Amino acid sequence: MQPDIPTKSSIMVGLGETKEELMEAMDDLRANNVDIITIGQYLQPTKNHIQVVKYYHPDEFKELKKIALDKGFKHCESGPLVRSSYHADEQVNAANERMISK
Repeated sequence: MQPDIPTKSSIMVGLGETKEELMEAMDDLRANNVDIITIGQYLQPTKNHIQVVKYYHPDEFKELKKIALDKGFKHCESGPLVRSSYHADEQVNAANERMISK
């Protein structure tokens, strides 16, 4: 309804997803005009919660960020401790700058 307002979504990794599933999720988000994405590592909060299947290496987070930007996201934060609210003001400002410059 208001394309000038950036939209955002997040992906949590480490629960057994495949790279293909991550790519598909990113494609689905872009197909719905999501501008900003955050990608973070699932960390098991207690022994009563689901176990971590895979710990992503920082290089893998860098690769996911590059892929996200190549897919057209205006901004991506990607790292083991990134959460959906991670530097939210900076994410929106960066996305707005990219939207204005195009």
